[in-house]
Amino acid sequence: MSDSAKSSSPASAAASAPQRSPMLPMEEAIERLLSQVQPLGETERVSTPLALGRILAADLVSPLDVPPYDNSAMDGYAVRLADLAGAPAVQLPLSQRVPAGSVPVVLQAGTAARIFTGATVPEGADTVLMQEQCEAVADAAGGLGQVRVPGDVPLGQHIRRRGEDLRLGETVLRAGVRLNPAALGLAATAGAAELSVARRPRVALFSTGDELVLPGEPLGPGQIYNSNRTTLHALLLTLGCEVRDLGIVPDSLDATRAALREAARDSDLILSSGGVSVGEEDHLKPALEREGRLDLWQIAIKPGKPLAFGEVHRQDDPNGPVGKTWYIGLPGNPVSSFVTFLLFVRPVLMRLQGATRVAPRAYQLPAEFTWAKADKRREFLRARVTDQGGLALFGNQSSGVMSSAAWADGLIELPPGSTVELGQPLRFLPFNDLF
Repeated sequence: MSDSAKSSSPASAAASAPQRSPMLPMEEAIERLLSQVQPLGETERVSTPLALGRILAADLVSPLDVPPYDNSAMDGYAVRLADLAGAPAVQLPLSQRVPAGSVPVVLQAGTAARIFTGATVPEGADTVLMQEQCEAVADAAGGLGQVRVPGDVPLGQHIRRRGEDLRLGETVLRAGVRLNPAALGLAATAGAAELSVARRPRVALFSTGDELVLPGEPLGPGQIYNSNRTTLHALLLTLGCEVRDLGIVPDSLDATRAALREAARDSDLILSSGGVSVGEEDHLKPALEREGRLDLWQIAIKPGKPLAFGEVHRQDDPNGPVGKTWYIGLPGNPVSSFVTFLLFVRPVLMRLQGATRVAPRAYQLPAEFTWAKADKRREFLRARVTDQGGLALFGNQSSGVMSSAAWADGLIELPPGSTVELGQPLRFLPFNDLF
């Protein structure tokens, strides 16, 4: 080969190489996803205790005041404040005993009522004194006895007023909220035995790669255990999904196409890990182009740059129209798969269920480390909250080190080009809000 040929070869190769699309900012990628995916719009009624983690599909309106009557916040004595007259102490006869669940009579002037926590405050009584402030005096005749009470007490103390928690006709919980234990308790307070919730998204899950082996099986040469299957399955369950696990798909175009067709059946979303690059053994791209539509994105984040999004054609009825099932493909490295699920799949699943808030909460916490490795991409570092309320960093931030995610409490989000100094406030996304 001549010297002139040698000198022109690199330029020719560069000219013939495919031009890479610029990397998408994370916000733009999420916006593209959410602009295409719409809520499923299907609901079901479930028993309130079984609605944990579900998305409420209809406003819950209180059919009553809560509490439905003025009641005592303490075990003690119900009195008329006018009978105490601000004296240092007053001794009053007991005219009735009011346990919770009973119906008291009107409190007679100049008397007190023995009352217990949660019991209805008798009409006429306007104050409750806790029993530790009072002195019971026995009645030699065997009656209810008397009580010595302090005279200088505030009006209305220790009384929980009717409707102070919920009012009749008040919206208790709004549609689109994710139901946590406190929300379920509030619904029960309002007397709701059942709740209308969004149908669970049906997700088909598979992994690609001949190097993958299921845990419990012996490892052969060049093989690794498939951790993504377990991680993604667990994440899907925490977000209220019904999961159909299709296992590991062999590295062939025909097998990948068959897996996509099977996954599209009766599913709202197909989720895969691995095979979303453009290597010779990555068959998802050509398979999806034949079975539906694919957008292959490079996201400006670290870890987890490659992300595939598209749809697979689905024949709902042999004689009817072709439908579609959404598809998201995650990178194969375990931390990359984990992080991209939280950033991109989670909001899609929230949108499918009609959630009103799909973005996670973030908190500002001080760094207890320094970071000098500025990257051009947005970075998500695995970190733990210390006892001092700061952020400690896992030592190895490689996308293949899953122990970093298991150790961490959440993700630090660093803007592109960022370094970190000791004590610097950082944006922190806790896992307990992402799961």
